[in-house]
Amino acid sequence: MNALEINQLSKSFPHFTLGPLNLALPSGCIMGLVGENGAGKSTTFKLILNMLRSDSGTISILGKDNRENLRMVQEDIGVVLDEVGLPECLNAKEVSAIMRRTFRNWNNAEYIRLLDRLSLPENKPFKDFSRGMKMKLGIAIALSHGSKLLLLDEATSGLDPVVRDEISEMFLDFTRSEDHSILISSHIVSDLEKLCDIIAFLHNGKLLLCEEKDRLLAEYALAHCTLEQLNALPAEAVRCAKTSPYGAEAMVLRHAVPAGIALSPISIEELFVFMAKEAKEQ
Repeated sequence: MNALEINQLSKSFPHFTLGPLNLALPSGCIMGLVGENGAGKSTTFKLILNMLRSDSGTISILGKDNRENLRMVQEDIGVVLDEVGLPECLNAKEVSAIMRRTFRNWNNAEYIRLLDRLSLPENKPFKDFSRGMKMKLGIAIALSHGSKLLLLDEATSGLDPVVRDEISEMFLDFTRSEDHSILISSHIVSDLEKLCDIIAFLHNGKLLLCEEKDRLLAEYALAHCTLEQLNALPAEAVRCAKTSPYGAEAMVLRHAVPAGIALSPISIEELFVFMAKEAKEQ
């Protein structure tokens, strides 16, 4: 069973339209949703959580329609949005008392363990937390009530590189269970490249690509060549290129490039930048 299925989802605003969007997140996998600010990532999360009503399409969470059964599956969903919405007067210890009444499967021992691991104080008011501390507290809550699906919108935002690495390890540990899955968005693409099994590229409300990360990295490469060599490449080999007085750099399909052209690995961030540029030129 897929942990999340999105079919022909669309939502229109006066100056922006998301979709139609089709995504499937298999159980046991981590999917990274990549896109610029304003690409539609947060809108997608709000539609999944039924915080917005879609214009068309369907969303299934753990096999249940999100509009009809979201309350039934809320125990199984851990959510961290770009703003952690907790009363500012509460401290972490008081948050636990509230969550114990919110989730049947609340695990206070796990919550306290995560607070310690993430160096979060139990008695400091939420209003005095930095943005990074707030995000860490949101993650601790999401991981402390038996979630099967984590929905993380910019959950690593505001965290320093050392903490981001530790959080990434926690997410990888979470998905070692075959019935645990994660959908995560981030503008820090390098984090998603290390973490994710599947990458989805969202640009201006449109899904450019959704593919297994390893397959993308195996299929695409960067070609470094002269302008003459670029012009001689088969048209089907070149997805996008940029030129300078010193030569050319192109995103290419490895299998379609003839011998003699220097190829180097492409990062997920470079892949997205090239594909976004290609979409703008079309």
